[in-house]
Amino acid sequence: MSETVLSIQGLHAGYGRAEVLSGIDLSAPKGSIITVIGPNGAGKSTFLNALMGVLPSKGSIHFEGRDISPLSLEERVMLGIALVPEKRELFGTMPVEDNLLLGAFRQVRLRNKQWREQIDVVYEIFPRLKERRLQLAGTLSGGERQMLAVGRAMMSRPTLLMLDEPSLGLAPLVVREIFKTIDALRKTGVTTLLVEQNARAALETADYGYVLEMGEVALHGPAQDLAKDARVIDTYLGAARKPVAATESHA
Repeated sequence: MSETVLSIQGLHAGYGRAEVLSGIDLSAPKGSIITVIGPNGAGKSTFLNALMGVLPSKGSIHFEGRDISPLSLEERVMLGIALVPEKRELFGTMPVEDNLLLGAFRQVRLRNKQWREQIDVVYEIFPRLKERRLQLAGTLSGGERQMLAVGRAMMSRPTLLMLDEPSLGLAPLVVREIFKTIDALRKTGVTTLLVEQNARAALETADYGYVLEMGEVALHGPAQDLAKDARVIDTYLGAARKPVAATESHA
């Protein structure tokens, strides 16, 4: 049985009195790619922000067997959780390599003397970043900025990498390249939680998927099964295929 890195039970979160998430259950085995798909307004970004500690939440969040519900954002980062936000939030007036080095904050705090070696791992995953290491981040293309955002998060050597809409605003060819890279992250051993509106690309890449609708898990199951599920096809994929039943959630 695979080791579980992230286990969530009965997660509730929102903004003030407005509850957005209503009892989310989710599990992520070590080294897996788990995707959460759904329409705009389903609560996908709220879900990631609650896991990161940006938003207060109720319920159980266990990371590597430890209850992290009471922990702050910084404490969760130090444990090995990294989030690549939808807006990427790069330092545009700084070179690519300096942006990457800023991502090593956790490793420096942990006094890992080999922290600089991680940049070679990032450059292996993203050769284009190595080519542009002296270029200002603000002059990169959209796809390159997304690569830099992911690379910066990888500099912390996270156990859990969370990606918020990595394909947003990118051309189809670039989207395919980004998802190919996400798939390549498997060899690093990192567990990836992918929140994405591009259901087709997400399900083609992930091992297991959750369909989030109106703050609740409407469906979940192996990604290849969800990609053939009639409801998912009609709502998110727009192509007729033979349906294969996915597991209904009773959350």
